Amino acid sequence: MCGILGATNRNWDFAGAMAILSHRGPDSQGVVHNPDLSLAFRRLAIIDLSRDADQPMSTEDKSIWIVFNGEIYGYKALRQALIAKGHRFRTHSDTEVILNAYRQWGDDFVEHLDGMFAIAIHDLRTRELKLFRDRAGIKPLYYYYNGHDLAFASELKGITKLCADVRFEHDRTALYDFLTYHYIPDPKTFYKSVFKLLPAHKLVFNLQERTIKEYRPYWRLEVGEQRQMSVEKTCRQLRALVQESIADQMVADVPLGCFLSGGMDSSVIAAEAVRLNPKLETFSIGFDDKDYTETHYAQIVADKFRTDHHVKTLSGVATEELFKKLKDWYDEPFADTSAFPTFLVSEYARERMTVVLTGDGGDEVFGGYPRFNVFKLISGLPRAPNRSVNWLMSSLRTSVPTQSYLYKFLCLADVMARDLVSSYGVIMEEMPYAQKMKYAQRWDIPKGYDDYWYFRKYYREDLPPLTRIQYLDFHTYLPSDILTKVDRVSMAVSLEARVPFLSRKIIEFMFSLPEDIRFYKGKLKGCLKEAYSDILPKEILTREKMGFGIPFKYFNQNYADIQRLILREIFQIG
Repeated sequence: MCGILGATNRNWDFAGAMAILSHRGPDSQGVVHNPDLSLAFRRLAIIDLSRDADQPMSTEDKSIWIVFNGEIYGYKALRQALIAKGHRFRTHSDTEVILNAYRQWGDDFVEHLDGMFAIAIHDLRTRELKLFRDRAGIKPLYYYYNGHDLAFASELKGITKLCADVRFEHDRTALYDFLTYHYIPDPKTFYKSVFKLLPAHKLVFNLQERTIKEYRPYWRLEVGEQRQMSVEKTCRQLRALVQESIADQMVADVPLGCFLSGGMDSSVIAAEAVRLNPKLETFSIGFDDKDYTETHYAQIVADKFRTDHHVKTLSGVATEELFKKLKDWYDEPFADTSAFPTFLVSEYARERMTVVLTGDGGDEVFGGYPRFNVFKLISGLPRAPNRSVNWLMSSLRTSVPTQSYLYKFLCLADVMARDLVSSYGVIMEEMPYAQKMKYAQRWDIPKGYDDYWYFRKYYREDLPPLTRIQYLDFHTYLPSDILTKVDRVSMAVSLEARVPFLSRKIIEFMFSLPEDIRFYKGKLKGCLKEAYSDILPKEILTREKMGFGIPFKYFNQNYADIQRLILREIFQIG
């Protein structure tokens, strides 16, 4: 795990950029200036703690160089396969496995990887830079290109510091997108000339011609062919895949524990992890507000599986200080308030651990969000798209308490005056249309701009309603919100967060199942619940989903107000 960066202009501020990314890699650093390209690296040592495993790393003849952020799971088996093909190793790191896999298979090496990764390979033989990002978008990778020079980094701040002499211009459409999604959607960023490499994509840059030679996906999530298996066989196979993934992801040369919220996903992770480590340590945080704490559920799981459980209960949160950290964590507007408790539990776990397993991705892979059922319901309602009605309903909503029945009625009326894709914006609690229009005028957003382009990109009408939204969330909400949130706040305290449910095998298996199996007995996460019905406590199996939130008494209750606060107070944007 680390922070990586590189650039074609060696005169840029590499020392400053490495310093600003020090939280991603406090253990060591390195920089190499090759012809055409410079590479730099900050390391959080997890696998093979020796200095031999530091990066940038090269082949013996110095013809291929790599910097890599993340972890490759099952790398030991891949290492043995490469040894059988004649490759030699001087370290026990997964970085060197990637390097030799590239030597063996070229760009197709990525087909042999399962893990979370952002990889940069400098091939001096072809004078190319090659960037790869993992399938789900667990690890971030940003790049800047001005038509001649290119730079990349693990975080946006790495690029802006590296290219300190560049005047970056805000992308106003990206800011406007923030009002709809609560985050800036991939591949956009805060700035016009900086982009996020999309999940499951590769970028090839020709260093001689200074052009992007190739930008394309190397993997797509297939949902067309459906497996036809009995529920019993499906559950057995799912259990086996989860056990395999957790075993692979518990490989570390540093202390490893688990987050335990008491929800379904983290409970499954803890139940399987404790089989491999009977002294497993688990971590929870809670609040003195009973409506916002799950610690009693976490304790039930901890007692059941006898984990070494650590709980921290907060009587108050310095939200003003936390809000100030948003800019340091994310570099651009981000309004998922679960970032705050995720940071707090990461900070707490880091006192004892360097690596944690989390249940993130479980809702997207297994189908766990209550809004899935809401969408299924509204997809059967009649609708008559009408922008004037949208404006009226959203205007009225701004003065109505969000928990009231009137607010829900106004939302329903708004939904019925929209197409299905934009209806999902209401479900996801976008800023009301009337308020968004004020920003659109202020920022000169082009007339006819599609507020829902990100949803439309991954919206598939050929899929059943629940699968349609599950597929949509996997490609949008998961990488741009959930995984962004977890990466930034965990790495802010130099903690590696691993996500076993986002193993390639589990993803492909679950999306290959018929909808009635994924949502077995009509339940959210029905298949997962059935698979673990004989292991997990009944209280966990039957409880309602509770988001990982922070008491709203600590700040304004309206999401739109939070967005305005972030723009005005944190980023000084009106």
